[in-house]
Amino acid sequence: MRTMLREARDTLVPDLSGPKGPLPPLLLLLTVVTGLVDAFSYLALGRVFVANMTGNVVFLAFSLAGAGAFSVTASVLALVAFALGALAGGWLIRLMPGQPLRLLRAVTAAQALLVAAACVLGAEVALPAAGTARWVLVVLLALTMGGQNAVARRVAVPDLTTTVLTLTVTGIAADSRLVGGPGSRAGVRLLSVLAMFLGALAGAALIVHGHRDVPLLCATLLLMAVAGALLSLRRPAGVRAG
Repeated sequence: MRTMLREARDTLVPDLSGPKGPLPPLLLLLTVVTGLVDAFSYLALGRVFVANMTGNVVFLAFSLAGAGAFSVTASVLALVAFALGALAGGWLIRLMPGQPLRLLRAVTAAQALLVAAACVLGAEVALPAAGTARWVLVVLLALTMGGQNAVARRVAVPDLTTTVLTLTVTGIAADSRLVGGPGSRAGVRLLSVLAMFLGALAGAALIVHGHRDVPLLCATLLLMAVAGALLSLRRPAGVRAG
């Protein structure tokens, strides 16, 4: 328990001169953003994820099998837009080698603009969205998540991928000392799970209670806060990518 609490503390209040500097708590905020936008996309855009591509592959299979309430178009658009966002993230990675703070700042600022545009559009249309508005919202949000995932993967803070939890949850159990493992880093991994959970919970609660455009507003504000924090920071000497 002490080890887990220490890991959680070091993630939330990191040593700024350490190998990852201020990145861990900022990546946790981006994980909250993921929960918010996936809650919005699934509940307000009709059974499609913009960050969880595993889910979209499964939904696409359901659609092709004839299951109701799933959309081939929505799943394909999300997958393609996510890939394009990851492609743009890859371009930024090549443009800014070895500059994790600058890289994360650039992609987060771009995300804030795209999610803000989605927020404005979402406020102007009836939700759950249909037709062109739905497709535009799916594309805008999936683009942001693809870029975020590519950059988080490159920055490579262990167990803080911001969009994927399957390996995180697996690691909590499989690496546990209960089974002779090296230690599960449960403090860090549980924070990642909690961040996603809280984002999704807040997004779903807002939508269920009629505030359907607020999750994207919250996501925009969080992205602006992360970009602003990164803008105010100088790169600590120890921070490195990968």
